[in-house]
Amino acid sequence: MKPIITASEYASESAGPRPPVVLDVRWQLGGPPGRPDYEAGHLPGAVFVDLDTELAGPAGSGGRHPLPDPEAFGAVMRRAGVGQDTPVVVYDGGLGWAAARAWWLLRWTGHGDVRVLDGGLAAWTGDLTTEIPHPSEGDFRPKPGALPTLDAESAAAFARSGLLLDARAAERYRGDAEPIDRVGGHIPGAVSAPTTENVAEDGRYLPAERLAARFEALGAEGGTEGVGVYCGSGVSGAHQVLALEIAGFRGVLYPGSWSEWSSDPSRPVATGPGPQ
Repeated sequence: MKPIITASEYASESAGPRPPVVLDVRWQLGGPPGRPDYEAGHLPGAVFVDLDTELAGPAGSGGRHPLPDPEAFGAVMRRAGVGQDTPVVVYDGGLGWAAARAWWLLRWTGHGDVRVLDGGLAAWTGDLTTEIPHPSEGDFRPKPGALPTLDAESAAAFARSGLLLDARAAERYRGDAEPIDRVGGHIPGAVSAPTTENVAEDGRYLPAERLAARFEALGAEGGTEGVGVYCGSGVSGAHQVLALEIAGFRGVLYPGSWSEWSSDPSRPVATGPGPQ
């Protein structure tokens, strides 16, 4: 199953006999919160899910957006109407990071039928509503570990002997600027691969062949180990994992990402353009 769905495909499925549960996860790094935008207008039937409090655990030594407690995440999904076998569609405001985070979490916890609305809310040309839905309780029970993850040690190993992609903006990777975390730079050996290069100007993902060419140029190859990915806090990195899947590669996310790595002064930090 493709990890993305077009607006026209979603419109057709939502009018069909098995409409998907739809989640609105609008979010911006540093705010403002997405809930007011949701209340001002959202896709019919969409349930709002907050990234900071429901798609992440409390910030701490594990990073700014550590993985949520699986049982707490499961409760959020059930309240939204997600069942074991119900299709799920996720969208955000168009950047794609938050939607990809929700997609990745559902996949990581064992849900097999979840897709991101390609281009986000901006791609939708149908009506919006301010009506807040109250779906029937779903029966989804998380089984974490369905997707592989990296910790700091295994991310460093990927950078040494495989391919570890840094999904942040190039200036943060180089260490020219670091507006959020303790120090700028990157994991030694990681390759810069900003998520902004996964999409066209309208926010839609590039075609599979173009994404494949991009990742091959960065050093991606087929194989069982996959391609390691990190970002600032495990959000935009999920976007990279999704893009890798479209391209036919297996992405492996380091959820703690740079916010966890850089919080420990004993871990090495590289600056500059990095591997070419």
